Amino acid sequence: MIKQAILSLIFLFYVALVHGQSTAQSRSDLERDRAAIQKEIEDVKRSLDETKKNKKETLGQLALLQRKLRLRQAAIQNINEQINYIQGDMNQSWRDILKLRKELDTLRKQYEESVVYAYKNRSNYDFLNFIFSASSFNDALKRVEYLRSYRAYREERSENIRKTQILLQNKIDGLRVKRQEKDLVLQKQNREKEVLDDEKREKDQFISKLKSRERELQKDLANKKRQDSKLQAALQAAINREIANARKKDLEEQKRKEAAGTEKTNPVNASKTVNPVTRTPVKPVNESVFEKTPEGLVVSENFEKNRGRLPWPVEVGHVSIPFGVYNVEGMGTIVGNSPGITIETPQPGVSVKAIFDGEISSVFNIEGTSVVLMKIGKYFISYSNLSGVSVTKGEKVKMGQLLGKAGETSAGTGEIQLILMEEKRNLNPEQWLRKR
Repeated sequence: MIKQAILSLIFLFYVALVHGQSTAQSRSDLERDRAAIQKEIEDVKRSLDETKKNKKETLGQLALLQRKLRLRQAAIQNINEQINYIQGDMNQSWRDILKLRKELDTLRKQYEESVVYAYKNRSNYDFLNFIFSASSFNDALKRVEYLRSYRAYREERSENIRKTQILLQNKIDGLRVKRQEKDLVLQKQNREKEVLDDEKREKDQFISKLKSRERELQKDLANKKRQDSKLQAALQAAINREIANARKKDLEEQKRKEAAGTEKTNPVNASKTVNPVTRTPVKPVNESVFEKTPEGLVVSENFEKNRGRLPWPVEVGHVSIPFGVYNVEGMGTIVGNSPGITIETPQPGVSVKAIFDGEISSVFNIEGTSVVLMKIGKYFISYSNLSGVSVTKGEKVKMGQLLGKAGETSAGTGEIQLILMEEKRNLNPEQWLRKR
């Protein structure tokens, strides 16, 4: 029984150690997430303070308020998870306490039985009588060793009881600390909920003010829709020219190699399937003409590897109109479908920089604003609504190089539009930029 008790204690220590390490790791992850969320909230607050200098309410301000609400809800969810971990620790502590109490009762009962047995048979265990009644000297030595072992056995039981009592008390004290910790986290949760309610009211008040500009916003977004349509057509025409030029160069290179007798078949085309009727190569659906050369393939792959880590084109700015279908909260009549993202800056004229290395494919104007189209392998990025341009067609540019200046909105803020395309397919640029 004593071995079983010792093994049970060792098992309890092991479970507590493993559980503690797992919980500590999870709690540390939550703390890291909480710190990151809090930093984002502070960044949004600073951006909002900057935008409050504007004379008019903008969609960018509304986007910031919505983002702050989402972050606050994430902070509350983080606290909920912390509470769940604490409660899990408390439940585990209760299970350990109950098990230790049961173990302590068993140890005490066994110890009491051994004491009672020794008391009832105390005359038989008189040390001298027991020793001198031995039949031989070796027998006497064995009896001495037996008495020592029995005394050590009883002392060991007593020590196990003491250790179990200490462990039990530590568990009880730890549970008390966990309760206090949970109370503090609950108080923090209540404060966050109060702040969330205040921020919801702040957003509702802002939407009410924004409604006073509803007609003006509808006009601005109608102009944007018209500009987007023209811009998309111009971008696609420019990309089609790039595709045609790339195919022409590829064909000329094949003819040059065949004429020189160095290559009868393009290695890339060797893997193509053949049309059974015309006997001509059929281009695979996913193959890009810009990736026929090793250089072009490397450029595309380098860009793809940096997805989610690219710098923003402006030093300070936030997304006011997201990619794809969107609507303005509180104003159901204002809806749209954006081919890229619109980034609002605190003021016009801020520097717009390249988010990756590339080549300037085209520079043109759309309704009085400048557009810069950059080619990166099979990818194309356009920076539009620029008030000035610092690059020319065919120029090789590096990440962070100045491209131009942000244009001005009717509200007096700065604004650019970022469109990302994989040849003819529009992608969400925000998913390629690093989180702020």
